Amino acid sequence: MLTKPYSETSLSFATFLSAAAWGMYWFPLRLIESVGISSSWSVVIINACPMILLIPLFLFTLKNLKLNLKPLFFSALMIGVAITLYANALVETTVIRATLLFYLNPILGTVIGLIYLSEQVTKARLISIFIAMLGLVLLLWESESSTHQLNIGDFYGLLSGLFWVLGATSLKQAESIPIIPLTTLIYGSTTLFSLIFASSIYSDITPSISLILTILPSSLFWSIIVFLPSFMIIFKVSQYLFPGRVGLLMMSEVIVAIISASLLLPSETMILRQWFGAIAIVGAGVIEVSFGFKREDQITE
Repeated sequence: MLTKPYSETSLSFATFLSAAAWGMYWFPLRLIESVGISSSWSVVIINACPMILLIPLFLFTLKNLKLNLKPLFFSALMIGVAITLYANALVETTVIRATLLFYLNPILGTVIGLIYLSEQVTKARLISIFIAMLGLVLLLWESESSTHQLNIGDFYGLLSGLFWVLGATSLKQAESIPIIPLTTLIYGSTTLFSLIFASSIYSDITPSISLILTILPSSLFWSIIVFLPSFMIIFKVSQYLFPGRVGLLMMSEVIVAIISASLLLPSETMILRQWFGAIAIVGAGVIEVSFGFKREDQITE
């Protein structure tokens, strides 16, 4: 077990609070979009802003950098794709659906482990997979009473969880990677993939300088003051705690996202069946990361 200042309790608490901040990740994206900038470019802006701070820090630490580049680049690419897909999901589909689909990642990680890593099949795992699939059907099953139809954003949300699992698993195998290079490359890859989405996949018009300057102060606040520290904490903790535990702690984001979207976006209401689906998905994740493994998470200093 870790001793201070890296105890499991302190890391878990920091992860829980940091993930809660992610629950408002949708807000600046919608705010940028409200001034006339396309949703795809809002993702670029909110992820590019932290590079203003990260690049100088990265260059300052570069001369002393000695690390294995393979897990670093793989983690950065996978998490960069995950965040890009998740951010685009938040502006394409409803905030609640995008968040819940992303948080199928503990179940996706379980399925990958069972198929490709020959991990042990337990009753808890089978139950969690069944409940998650039931929740997915309830959440996405369209009917005349559905307020929002399925679209590409729902696929982005589901796919983002898969890439997050791949990146988080790689981070657990690379505990020696310093946080500044890791965060810089993750934000760099996220900005790059977001640019590809905006310019090539969506072919949206590049926003004017005047529009960017209009939204820049609030973008800098949300991206650097609010999200960057929470991202760095999540990235660092992912190097120590097992992905399943991180996934459970990060479900604080679901709570904040659902409450904030329900209060600030009244048009994004869900019917009763979808709420049952949401509860099932969160419950499946809790079952998986709490009872799916027979080994205990232990951290060595």
